[in-house]
Amino acid sequence: MTSVRRKWEPIVTRPLLLASLLGAVLAAPAAFAQTSVPFTLDWRFEGPAAPYFLAIDNGYFEAEGLDVEISPGQGSLDAIPKVATGAFPIGFADMASVIKFIDQNPDAPVTAIMMMYDVPAFAVVGRRSLGVETPADLEGRVLGAPPPDGAWAQFPVFAAEQGLDMDAITVEPVGFPTREPMLAEGQVAAVTGFSFTSSLSTMRLGVPEDDIVVMLMADYGVDLYGNAIIVNTDWAAENPELVTGFLRAVAQGVRDAAADPEAGVAAIAARNPALDSELEVARLNMALRDNILTDWVMENGIGGIDEERFASSLEQIAMTYEFTNEPDASRYFTSEYLPTDGSLMME
Repeated sequence: MTSVRRKWEPIVTRPLLLASLLGAVLAAPAAFAQTSVPFTLDWRFEGPAAPYFLAIDNGYFEAEGLDVEISPGQGSLDAIPKVATGAFPIGFADMASVIKFIDQNPDAPVTAIMMMYDVPAFAVVGRRSLGVETPADLEGRVLGAPPPDGAWAQFPVFAAEQGLDMDAITVEPVGFPTREPMLAEGQVAAVTGFSFTSSLSTMRLGVPEDDIVVMLMADYGVDLYGNAIIVNTDWAAENPELVTGFLRAVAQGVRDAAADPEAGVAAIAARNPALDSELEVARLNMALRDNILTDWVMENGIGGIDEERFASSLEQIAMTYEFTNEPDASRYFTSEYLPTDGSLMME
């Protein structure tokens, strides 16, 4: 009976085998299909954006089934309406600005899902030669501030914590392209901006490093969080695994950028040959050191928040902003899409 069964076995299974192989071949494209995910930054392609480009170049997004295209932004507030309207499913934005936007637009389908800057890069950057070394020196001088700037949005909290008289500070609305040139030319004594953007961009314009003072707002009583990855909640609800995969890939990109900042900047330079790579490596290192890989992140992993601190940050925002609705921390940030497989740990 055994020999008979073997004799007839090829006659029965050969068509089934061929059908199975054919099915596998036809299914192969679907198995490797990538979902297109446009991602908007808050600003230009600079050093701190290296983790996202490394996640592309090193195949981390692809491994998660994602085809990610990165677009530059025009300021900390720029990405929020883009994501809320669905123009981009995922973006990068200032957390405090996200909170205010949701308060003013409670039905907007947007929320933060991964904290990238555990310490915000909000800073006041001034020049010693123009009389600015401490927060109190801003009184009686001209401060350049782009209206859409996230640092400017938090300046009232900084001023309140330092007991500054806002009426004694002349605020000059400036554009992002003219902010650092105006500081370099002495038209303003200080500017609001991200620490690693305004300081290094001013040095690039010829201002000596020892003439530049960087007052990181977090060192002067501001207990806010910085920039976070935000998502369109309608899209996230339909694609939860893709969202988690996106965050996992970003975390790997952060690890790679920390391990080799030069390679991270090279990934950006491949998209912008005119990039000043040396400057951007310095900018990336500043962001990693001061904002991203903080002690809290090294202990707890990247992406999450400390609930107590987050509650404190809401209280600080309320110092200078009148909430339309009762603040609800769960509406502004959710950890439900963060990977739970240990991939957020930075060591």
